[in-house]
Amino acid sequence: MTFARSEGLIPAPESAHAIRASIDEALDAKAKGEKRVILFNLSGHGILDLSAYQAYMAGMLQDYDYPKEAIEAAMATLPQVNVPA
Repeated sequence: MTFARSEGLIPAPESAHAIRASIDEALDAKAKGEKRVILFNLSGHGILDLSAYQAYMAGMLQDYDYPKEAIEAAMATLPQVNVPA
C-alpha cells in the first residue's frame, strides 16, 4: 500500500511483490548508508483486483491454510524430475 499511496497507482499483485522487495532493498541501503541502483518491473495494474484490495483495506481478508491432503494430492500428480547434484 506504500507504493499505491505515494505513487497513486495500484499495482497488480504480481508486481506488488517486486515493489515490496525494492522497498526493502532501499530501506536496507538507507540503514547502511549505501547508494544503490534498484530496478523493478511494473508489469500491470490492479484494476481487476480492486475488490481484493478493498477487502484487504477493510480487514476482511482471512488467512487460509490450504489442506495438507490437497497439497499432497496435487504433488502426487507432478512428474518426477532428476536433478543433478
